[in-house]
Amino acid sequence: MPELDSGATAWILTSAALVLLMTPGLALFYGGMTRSKSVLNMMMMSFGAIGLVSLLWVFYGYSIAFSGDLGGVTGDLAALGLRGMLESGTEGGLPDLLFAGFQLMFAVITVALISGAIADRARFGPWLLFAGLWATLVYFPVAHWVWGGGWIGELGVLDFAGGTAVHINAGAAALALALVLGRRVGWPKDKFKPHNLPMMLLGAALLWFGWFGFNAGSAGAADGAAAVSLINTQVAAAAAVLGWIVVERLRDGRPTTLGAASGAIAGLVGITPACAFLEPLGAIALGAITGAVCALAVGLKYTFKYDDSLDVVAVHMVGGIIGSLLIGFLAVEVLAGAGNDGLFYGGGIELLGLQAVGVVAVLVYSFVVAYVIGFAIEKTIGFRTSTDAEVEGIDNAEHAESAYEFSSTGGGGAFAAAGIAATAAPKSEPTEPVGEKVAG
Repeated sequence: MPELDSGATAWILTSAALVLLMTPGLALFYGGMTRSKSVLNMMMMSFGAIGLVSLLWVFYGYSIAFSGDLGGVTGDLAALGLRGMLESGTEGGLPDLLFAGFQLMFAVITVALISGAIADRARFGPWLLFAGLWATLVYFPVAHWVWGGGWIGELGVLDFAGGTAVHINAGAAALALALVLGRRVGWPKDKFKPHNLPMMLLGAALLWFGWFGFNAGSAGAADGAAAVSLINTQVAAAAAVLGWIVVERLRDGRPTTLGAASGAIAGLVGITPACAFLEPLGAIALGAITGAVCALAVGLKYTFKYDDSLDVVAVHMVGGIIGSLLIGFLAVEVLAGAGNDGLFYGGGIELLGLQAVGVVAVLVYSFVVAYVIGFAIEKTIGFRTSTDAEVEGIDNAEHAESAYEFSSTGGGGAFAAAGIAATAAPKSEPTEPVGEKVAG
């Protein structure tokens, strides 16, 4: 049994916590981009994913993804309930349970990513049902294909931290659900502006911070691969910020905070599969390309008339595709392994072809299964909320709460639950009529 590596163990413990922080960061990022009357429902989808997927991972998810191999398609289910892992020792210097815990955080955020495509119109209960079924039928098996000894990894496809298993996987499912649920009331004629850009920026900052655990933590040790991943993650995100806002400046006349944050996330998505395989100059090129292309890809939903509320397809699916394919051009053999030089570094086309196989396989599988699950839920118990609930505010309809209390008396929420009445404001003579409509 390998001896415990205390340094690697400390780093992966930290990385697991960083990756978990990304899901509340995602809730803030998505929540800030929605309307004020649907922000709680949006954030609850992320927190619901934390609760549900964490338990499924222990029950059987880890076992499907990482215990043994059955025909390159699924695990052998030898670790159901994580039984036997308390005494199973270490692998590569890490406790087996720590590896399981680190990978759990990936499963959680992958499911949560999907929710941004269906903001403003998805019922919470059916969302949890979809999340559980999709995680079981798609994420857990695909994680095995890519990282658990399955056919994609054995084929030689390179995906260091989740370009296929996380981002293309979630982006394809997001596209499927956007098609199943249909367009929001009033889209695309009405403008669905973000209700809280500072909240959105805070969420993006937390995602950027947590992404160092996501990418550098995937090295499995505090080593050179982690160092390369860290610097490449930073410079790719930085270049993507500039790439996105340059497109905005040329197309719309002004760069925006939403564009800068979206560009950062696009760059982080693009570098995820490639972070340990590129030199920093290659990472900068990848980030700039990803930021610019994803900014342009946002327009696809208007061309093809699908309502992807928060541009999950443009950022995660397109960004994941770009990052995965650019490995075939920008990989450096000394980092990516023997025979894995990219085209720009003297390699042949074989690596690019393998990357394309991985991209297409995950994209098609996730889209088809997500569409079937979403369609079945919509036709049975109903996935989309009613038109009245959508117009009046899905937060109140689904959760009996409002993110912001605008009444003159206040004292809602915990005060009301405790039976504490708020002190009424002193009456005064009205001067001019005051409109009741609030932003969003």
